[in-house]
Amino acid sequence: MFLEVKDVKKNYAKTDVLKGISFSVDKGQNLAIVGTSGSGKSTLLYILGALEQAEHGKVVLEGVDISNFSDDELALFRNQFIGFVFQFHFLLPSMNCLDNTLLPAKIGKHNIKEVKARIIKYAIILDVEHCLKKYPFEISGGEQQRINIIRAISLNPKLLLCDEPTGNLDSVNTQKVIKLLQDLAREINSTLIVVTHDGNVSDAFDQKITIEDGQIIS
Repeated sequence: MFLEVKDVKKNYAKTDVLKGISFSVDKGQNLAIVGTSGSGKSTLLYILGALEQAEHGKVVLEGVDISNFSDDELALFRNQFIGFVFQFHFLLPSMNCLDNTLLPAKIGKHNIKEVKARIIKYAIILDVEHCLKKYPFEISGGEQQRINIIRAISLNPKLLLCDEPTGNLDSVNTQKVIKLLQDLAREINSTLIVVTHDGNVSDAFDQKITIEDGQIIS
């Protein structure tokens, strides 16, 4: 089993956000986590991505229990194993797009030459090679999103997590982005998990779980 989530609970200010979430995902599988705003789906994603820790339960990735990792251990784990695609791009305006995509490699002290070659390869595939020397404000929203995706997959993460990656797109571009994410995850042999409120998005996935009020209902 690639990923196991066991009775995960989380609360904020005495409010139960997650009330005992359990599920598992096989290596290479695509999973959609569906729920309305406030259902707890994004909180669950942040716990899976080692951005937050649960008060109770376990998250086990390839046999490694990350539930009790220190902050430094979580940071190293995120850099080595996880890629994130958020609804908003979070590209640094003071850096050009190439430097933005290289940032995870520099933080993790990876081989910059190898990662740069990989970035250029994906930029050609996604038709944004011409954007690499430009700053984020000089390119379109769709181009920024593709640069964001390249940054997320630049280190070939074993787990690719996406939080409402199509939230600002129309239906045609939504389907294009989802297919793109699935194709890229397949190419780098990554397990893809997408959080969404859109039933049309979740229907495109192998596996789907629906969260309501902090619990899995289907």
